[in-house]
Parts: sequence; C-alpha cells; structure tokens
Amino acid sequence: MFQFAVVDSGMHPASADRPLSEGDALRLAELTDDELPALLEAAAHVRDRRWGRRVTYSPKVFLPVTNLCRNRCSYCSFRRSPGETGAWTMSPDEVREWLARGRAQGCAEALLCLGDKPEAAFGAYRRELGAWGQESTVGYLEWVAREALAHDLLPHTNAGVLDHEDMARLKGVNVSLGLMLESASDRLCQPGMPHHRAPDKRPERRLRMLEEAGRLRIAFTTGVLVGFGETRRERMEALLAIRRVARAHGHVQEVIVQRFRAHPSTPMRDAPEASDAEVAHTVAAARLILDADIAVQAPPNLSAGSTELFLQAGLNDFGGISPVTPDYINPAHAWPHVARLGEVCARAGFQLAPRLAIHDAYVDREGFLADALRAPTMAARLRLGEARTT
Repeated sequence: MFQFAVVDSGMHPASADRPLSEGDALRLAELTDDELPALLEAAAHVRDRRWGRRVTYSPKVFLPVTNLCRNRCSYCSFRRSPGETGAWTMSPDEVREWLARGRAQGCAEALLCLGDKPEAAFGAYRRELGAWGQESTVGYLEWVAREALAHDLLPHTNAGVLDHEDMARLKGVNVSLGLMLESASDRLCQPGMPHHRAPDKRPERRLRMLEEAGRLRIAFTTGVLVGFGETRRERMEALLAIRRVARAHGHVQEVIVQRFRAHPSTPMRDAPEASDAEVAHTVAAARLILDADIAVQAPPNLSAGSTELFLQAGLNDFGGISPVTPDYINPAHAWPHVARLGEVCARAGFQLAPRLAIHDAYVDREGFLADALRAPTMAARLRLGEARTT
C-alpha cells in the first residue's frame, strides 16, 4: 500500500496490522528530505485506520510537586537544589488550592510531576516532608493523589525512576504512571554529553522501570526527546526499545515525541533545536514503528504553528493541556487555547476531543485499573462525554 522510495532497496511497506520490522525501522533514519512526504503519508494512513480523524488531549492541572532533583541534565531548566532561586516543594495547602482551581476549570487529570530521587540527595527536603507527616516522596505523592481524587481529578504521576514496590503503591491511587525514556543511547551518558551528570537517565534503569510497570499492569506513558544531541538512528533504536517492552506486557498506552527546546539558564542554551520537519519525521516513524493501538503524541506548545504538519505525520494525541497552570518544564512555551487548537484541527479535517489520563482501552482491560479508581474514572468519563456535546 505504502510506496516509500526505499522499498526498491529492501524496505517493506507497513500496514496498520503490521508495523515495520526492526531492520526497516532503522532504515527510516536514512530517508532523505525528498522521501519525507511519502513517510508522512504512510504514517497518516496507519493513524487513520486505527484512530480515525479524531485527535485527543487531556484537560489537566499540572502540579510540580517538587523541582528538587539529584540529576543535572544539561538541557533542564526545571531542576533545582535546596536554597537555589526558584526551588520549591508544594505544601499541602498549595496542593489543595491548585486542585480546586483545576476542578473549577473543568480539568479531569491531575499531573503530578517532580525531580528524580530528591530525598536521596537533600536532607532539607526530607525534613520538610517529615514536618508534613510524610516519611517519603512516594508517601507524599500518595497523599497528593488521594487529594486529587477527592477533588474529582484522576491522578497521573511522573516521578522519575521508581522501583516495583513504589509503583505498586502508587497504582492504587493513580490511573496511570509515566516515565520518559528520552533515549536508549549510552553515548549520551558519556562525559560532556547531556546525561553525564544524571544517574537516573541511564537507559537500562529507565527500561527496567518500564518492564516493572508492565508486570504490574500499569497503563503507562513514555516517550523520546528529539534534538538534544541524539542521532536519527538512536531515535529509531529508542522507539524499538519501547516497542519491545510494550509488546511484552501490553501496557504502553501512549508515546510522546517531545521536542528539545533550549533554555537560557542551562548549559545547552546555545544548542541548535530540531526543525519542524525533523520532529515530523520522528512522529511518523513512531507511528510506523509502534503497534497501531499505542497513541502517538506531541505537545502542541513546543511546536507552535506545526500542528497541521504533525497531523499529516500521523499524530493522534496532544497530551495534557492545562487551562490553569503553565508547562513548568518549558515555561516559555504557553499551552494553546483549546478552542483555537480545535479550530486548527477542524481546518485540517480532524475533530479535537478531551480524554482521560487513562485511555479508554485500559479502563476496560482487566487488571489495569484499581478497583477503588473505577467509580471516579467512570464519573470523569461521563463529565468528558458531556463536555464533548456542549
């Protein structure tokens, strides 16, 4: 069905029922600019067969529980150490305030986001948790998630690398969990590279967590970072690594193609960013490499003006968009207004619709949703259904 220019040299066409082989997936890294339109067309066809012309987003409130982090990624403007300007940990009162605002603005998701292993690095942070009656970060996250549920919001937590026990604990109060793989390349962890001073960014550690999440039957979000020093081939290898884990356990609900954006306060402030065409190449590659039931997502605030291009590349989801809080990871890039994003989608022939933090397929799949979360999930699903018709 799909006619890549490289078919004649050995590339086999993909279909919605048969993603690319590993060899063909790696050859996507070699495509020329002239071959990009055929790649996008192939990916869009796969998307249309599985997902149709409906593209989704999750209305969320973003809770940056703490930006303390023991890693020092060269591109990150989010992390801080205690005492640095801009360091914060949300107090219980602040958590309740932002949850109430999110619920009042029609949010359905509470995104809990924080740095990796802050209590392993900072005694002041451990003492602050203790003052709130919490013995650990995971204990505090469990409390925050319960507060979110009390405000009729479904928690999704991205807390960096967690072990089996911590994920099992959080599964009881979260409808889904997340961890960006970013890259499967050890090269990027070498001296002078972006992940050299980030022990929790070692690919084997992050892939191990993805495997553990699968064994626990947790609906999971992961993804790749584009343009921070990786090669195209390394991107394809990361997508293949995600596919292997997803096929082993069936738990990866969505994969984010996240664009690196340079921040003036970081060592990579002058690093070149990937072009729109390069990000579109990765969106299309993700759609063709991953199995068709995995959603492919790209945050719209990081690529203003490229929405139609990414839809042409096979995108079917925009991820979380907040009417209440900024993107604390990329604060210079504001979320688009949902109504305006919907207009862009409509012009391209798509319907924009809200979704839950756990995709519908996992709500009804045995073992993925804790019993205590079923009633709030169904209530949130009903609210979003009403939002689509008003």
